[in-house]
Amino acid sequence: MTSYEPPRGGSGGPAVRVLGPTVDDQTRCVHYAGPLDVIAIRFHCCGEFYPCFRCHADAADHALSVWPRAEFDTHALLCGVCWSTLSISEYRATDACPYCGTGFNPGCSLHYPLYFAE
Repeated sequence: MTSYEPPRGGSGGPAVRVLGPTVDDQTRCVHYAGPLDVIAIRFHCCGEFYPCFRCHADAADHALSVWPRAEFDTHALLCGVCWSTLSISEYRATDACPYCGTGFNPGCSLHYPLYFAE
């Protein structure tokens, strides 16, 4: 397992460690490395950031669990460009980072049921 920890924390916050096979400093991974694949998610089950559900499955020793609706105010998404965190509600309501304007992959919404309770 590899991890990437930036020298900065984005938006003035502490540095965030992203686990899994990241391929660049914008959290792209071996599974999703397109220009808009710049989001990492803090998994509800372990509190660790991974670029995607496949990275979590490859590296973690436990099954993933979804974020319950009652916790959608949790800052569980990380923009790999500016390293700012977004709440689940903020992320689900936008197609770009509200801090740096970088667009997010719209196809990620197909995986919402893996991450978030409906």
